Amino acid sequence: MSILLQADTLSVAQENLADAVPVEKTLSIIELLTSGGLAGQIIMTALFLMFFAALYLYFERLMAINAASKIDPNFMGQIRENIKNGRIDNAKIACAHSKSPVARLIEKGISRIGRPLEDINTAIENAGKLEIYKLEKNVSMLATISGAGPMTGFLGTVVGMIQAFHKMATAGGQIEVGALSEGIYTAMTTTVVGLVVGIIAYVGYNHLVVKTDKIVHQMEANAVDFLDLLNDPA
Repeated sequence: MSILLQADTLSVAQENLADAVPVEKTLSIIELLTSGGLAGQIIMTALFLMFFAALYLYFERLMAINAASKIDPNFMGQIRENIKNGRIDNAKIACAHSKSPVARLIEKGISRIGRPLEDINTAIENAGKLEIYKLEKNVSMLATISGAGPMTGFLGTVVGMIQAFHKMATAGGQIEVGALSEGIYTAMTTTVVGLVVGIIAYVGYNHLVVKTDKIVHQMEANAVDFLDLLNDPA
């Protein structure tokens, strides 16, 4: 009888202990991103739009810049040989087949052959400005997203904190800690997402700037070679 009583007592104690163990609350990413109320959802939608826009702008410009950087290593050799032999039309054809910013600059210079060297240089510089503009098209939007993303995230945090304090002010001292913490970590989510968007856009922008600078240097080097060729064709 005593053994049975002890067994029952142990069983009840184990059940009470199991009830006392706190259950871990799990929260999926989708729930975390969509549980911030209407204001939070609007801000998260804006952040995701910025994220996808940044990815599109980065990869679109990356492919365009990579295509512009491809040039035949023997291109300038062909141009030099054709010009020295007086085959101006063949030089223009070689430029048309290349389809690169460097080739378009050289083609502009070839079309001015016979004019003063100063005029040829000016024509090449103007053509170079247009080519740089084409390469940098929409890249500034990536820089804008890199700054606007974190700021939008901070805006979401401020809105979330305002909502949390509003609950405290209207609860009349009966506010639960769980309700406040839920609002706070939901508000902080917008900051995290905003920072992620900003970092990705910032890194992508700087990568494109570096690759564009390499092409600009390539154009300048080939333009100098072309002008030297005209200055001393022999």
